[in-house]
Amino acid sequence: MKNILLLFFVFYLQSISSQVLLDADGPGNTYPLITSVLAPGYNPIEVPDCNHMEFGDHIDEVFDNALNENVFRFFIHRTPDNDRCINFDRQRNEIKTYDKSPDNLLGIEGETVVYKWKFKLAAGFQSSPNFTHLHQLKSVGGLLASMPMYTLTTRKGNPDRLELRYAETNSQVTLMQTSLTPFINTWLDVTETIKYGTSGTYELEIKKVSDGSILFTYSNNSIVNWRAGADFVRPKWGIYRSLINEQDLRDETVLFANFSIEEVVTLSLNDSATDNNPFYIIPNPVENILHIKNLSKKVNLIELFSLDGSKIMEKTMDDQSEVNFDVSSISNGTYIVILKGEKLYNKSKLFIISH
Repeated sequence: MKNILLLFFVFYLQSISSQVLLDADGPGNTYPLITSVLAPGYNPIEVPDCNHMEFGDHIDEVFDNALNENVFRFFIHRTPDNDRCINFDRQRNEIKTYDKSPDNLLGIEGETVVYKWKFKLAAGFQSSPNFTHLHQLKSVGGLLASMPMYTLTTRKGNPDRLELRYAETNSQVTLMQTSLTPFINTWLDVTETIKYGTSGTYELEIKKVSDGSILFTYSNNSIVNWRAGADFVRPKWGIYRSLINEQDLRDETVLFANFSIEEVVTLSLNDSATDNNPFYIIPNPVENILHIKNLSKKVNLIELFSLDGSKIMEKTMDDQSEVNFDVSSISNGTYIVILKGEKLYNKSKLFIISH
């Protein structure tokens, strides 16, 4: 029996997901709604309101008949909108996660994250020949923080194009591009899946909501998705465009809906003999009180999951080296403990409850 359990510990793999949704809920209080999900108590919204107060909020909510639900409406005006009264050669109206956001909205090395959203470009949408960004994944921390890792952008040309741009270091390349025409005046459903790491993976799929037809797809099973010195990676959505060729632009409205950030943690259970920062579970099996000891100061959250992926308990940490869980009310069986924290790979171990 002991040998069977050992093999189970070594080879067992389990994926557990944690999903955060941001959906429009109707006109009014749009900024507080976005803030409550992406960075409670802080400011995840970058809008040009400061130089255009008479217009009102540059993001609001309206009912969309095609989707039969409320959606977010992003406004950008050729003038006088700018980039938050900071930069005047470009315009920005975006929402984001950042260092004030909850940990489960920030991508860290070793995680796989699935980003989903819907968007609609208005009929007659006009792109800058320089850049008109709709979405970015940005690395935070380190020397390359100013260069986005992935960018979904539109560009004026012959024809106008939708481009997927990528930067491993400090220069961008175009991974894929296609005519923008099929993407205009229709709702689009986007799924972006990324494994963060120096041996990462990336996949992007865009399809029409109306019939499910795929308009754009790209995948790479071996790509660098982590930068030296990085703390985390964060997503941004909205419209961020250059004003260098202002004559090519017009006032625009871009619709967004159903934002989703889902962390999928693939667990490879750690062997404490080879782990540089081992933690211990005692006793194991456990009857009533689970003791977790020798915790790193990097740990700020401990979660307990059942094997079907259901979270059963969690505790936040503050420089503690050990913590106890009362599992006396939990059914007998095999469970997983996961340690999370900034700059910390998700460490995990199995334990057994046997009353």
